[in-house]
Amino acid sequence: MFDGLQGKLQDVFRQLKGEGKVTPEALEAALRQIRLALLEADVHLRVVKPFVERVRERALGQEVMESLTPAQQVVKIVRDELASLLGDEGAELRLDGRPTVIMLCGLQGSGKTTTAGKIAKRLKKRGKHPVLVAGDLQRAAAVEQLKQVGKGVDVPVVEPEPGESVTALGARALNLARQRGHDVMIMDTAGRLHVDTALMEEIKRLADSIQPHEVLFVADSMTGQDAVKSAEQFSSTLPLTGVILTKLDGDSRGGAALSIRTVAKVPIRFVGIGEKSDDIELFHPTRLASRMIGMGDVLSLIEKAEQGLDSAETERLARRMVEQEFTLEDLRDQLRQIRKLGPLASVLEMLPKVGPLKGLDASNVDEGGLKRVEAIINSMTPQERRRPDVLNGSRKKRIAIGSGTSVQEINRLLKQYKGMKKMFKGVQGKWLKKALGGGAGARMRM
Repeated sequence: MFDGLQGKLQDVFRQLKGEGKVTPEALEAALRQIRLALLEADVHLRVVKPFVERVRERALGQEVMESLTPAQQVVKIVRDELASLLGDEGAELRLDGRPTVIMLCGLQGSGKTTTAGKIAKRLKKRGKHPVLVAGDLQRAAAVEQLKQVGKGVDVPVVEPEPGESVTALGARALNLARQRGHDVMIMDTAGRLHVDTALMEEIKRLADSIQPHEVLFVADSMTGQDAVKSAEQFSSTLPLTGVILTKLDGDSRGGAALSIRTVAKVPIRFVGIGEKSDDIELFHPTRLASRMIGMGDVLSLIEKAEQGLDSAETERLARRMVEQEFTLEDLRDQLRQIRKLGPLASVLEMLPKVGPLKGLDASNVDEGGLKRVEAIINSMTPQERRRPDVLNGSRKKRIAIGSGTSVQEINRLLKQYKGMKKMFKGVQGKWLKKALGGGAGARMRM
């Protein structure tokens, strides 16, 4: 995500740091590069020009020019201005009605149907009893897709009757929701490949009929300015209350995220970060801005760890490291814990691209590598896992056949394992022991 923008901004910051002291000339050169980076990331021109002017005005101030670390001050200004562009923190859905009506809109392929299921599951966690309504009567198999989504999150779906219009469906579903005691109704709607008059007239009639409390525009973040233009057109027809950006885990250039609030004047409320029903979260502009400039998103990573990891197992593995008893079995268990956090690429995206982590490239991550390592370790005997020094040529050949890998991959794993043990030995008397003594909260934040 944001790899192109991130790389270009990092190059600009490196050049500034190489200057020692930021001169007006060096700053102007940097601003030209920042402008080009934003335009190449498909950020709207109406957004880029005032953004660069705000950065220039703040960076030419006395605070930056007289600072001992002016380049770092410029980095901070760029991050702050990016966060300002992205808007306010995302807000949870307002649940005012009985039932509260939530309507999703957007173009075809933006992820509305999948997002409807994610919202339903999120509301169930809040103790609500939602119902889904299959209002996409245009796309083939859309109703069946929503039924499968509803089944996956254990939420009922109201289907259209033969020949029923979407407006009639909405009114009937609203009555059913009241009768059956559902406190939230989530209405999926049809999209098109582009905004057209028929689409707008249909969706406006539906909104007038069901009077939604929340109207959320679902935008594919990978489409850049196309998402922004369609959001602007939808906002002129419907009382949009927010945007949900989908596919932020994909190859997003950043244009939609940075432009949509300014151009369409609609706040970003949620972001989709994966394909699973849990992969939706509140929008955090400061965290996203930090990721855009390569500073990572450690807070989100901590939250993922606290939700997905077994704290007792994490503590056990940490103690094994400290006590120099870390075996290949423990390495396998550690990899299983990491996989609970989601795709490795999305985890690496949250790490800052500085220091020893600078070379990590989430776009080139081999997700299958973790599975192959686990297969290799599972193909060993208990003795071999605990004492890998017994592994000779014949044993390695047997393990390679059993795991579907090669002897070279086994040797590479053993070399990495020895390197890890050596690293653990170097820190065992310092911060690792201290972290283990600091309680569960401290352990989760190692």
